[in-house]
Amino acid sequence: MTGPAADALTADAMVILQDRPVVGFTKWLADGLRFCSETGRGLQIVTGPGARITVPMRLVLTSPNSHWVVRADGGYYDGLSGVPLVWDGAGFIIDPRARTYAPTYTTPPAEPVGAQLTVTFRVRYTSDTAIGAATEEVCTALTGGPPGGWGTAEPATDVWRRERLSELFWSRGAAATWLTIVGAGATPAVGTLLVSKVGEEVEEAVTLVIGYADPRTVPVAGLPTLLGGIAAGRHLISLFTQLGNGRADVTTVPRWLGPSAPIGMAVGGAAAGPPGVPAHRIGDARSPATWYVLGDGRQQEGWQRYGQLTRQLQGGF
Repeated sequence: MTGPAADALTADAMVILQDRPVVGFTKWLADGLRFCSETGRGLQIVTGPGARITVPMRLVLTSPNSHWVVRADGGYYDGLSGVPLVWDGAGFIIDPRARTYAPTYTTPPAEPVGAQLTVTFRVRYTSDTAIGAATEEVCTALTGGPPGGWGTAEPATDVWRRERLSELFWSRGAAATWLTIVGAGATPAVGTLLVSKVGEEVEEAVTLVIGYADPRTVPVAGLPTLLGGIAAGRHLISLFTQLGNGRADVTTVPRWLGPSAPIGMAVGGAAAGPPGVPAHRIGDARSPATWYVLGDGRQQEGWQRYGQLTRQLQGGF
């Protein structure tokens, strides 16, 4: 089996050098990832320290043995974690001798840093429901308009029309279909959409990242109201929101910008949260859901509340 041209192809990894300021998840790289998945390899993208990657590219580089390899400080480091990397003859691996993060990773970026709101959710609905409706509602609520485009790679060149998503999904025999989406509203947004068949239902699993130049404009307090409609008429599996520092154009730099923190989580049904985790009803009478307040997106204590909540919810199933 052969795959797309690579700068190095070993038994463990496909290594691709990228000399460009922004690395997106192009069709060529999508073909490379597919080849890696089929052959058990990791995808490893090598860039300089001044490069940035897009949201879809960042998400696919979290798979096993995959890395964003950054050349700097006379060596290499993982652009998402800052951990030094070394070449072992079959791929880049974490340097077992490293005891600290790469110096370039811990150096603050020169450009302004805004905020990035990340919303992840899963909903299910009947097969006769329009695919992409939940994604459209969330994007509209948070950016002021529906997605502008979608595609099977980047750039997302197909104009957003929900009927086209349904046509693609069912033409593939309802096989799991992964797509990139890009917002067209006043606020930048980029994300991914995975559509799959679960029993007799269709599931949308979405990650959407929204960028803000001014962190004070993130609608933290209004999220339960803005996102409450996602549960109406659907089976909401889960929804999670968190806030972190980041560029307003929603690209990722290979620098430490500080930790993200949770804002809230919602699940279908009605259940009280653990002590110290307020719960509010969202959705409608036919499809109720509960929103749990975890923090304001700045407090790390929110992760403790998140852990308490998930343990309680898991124990209830």
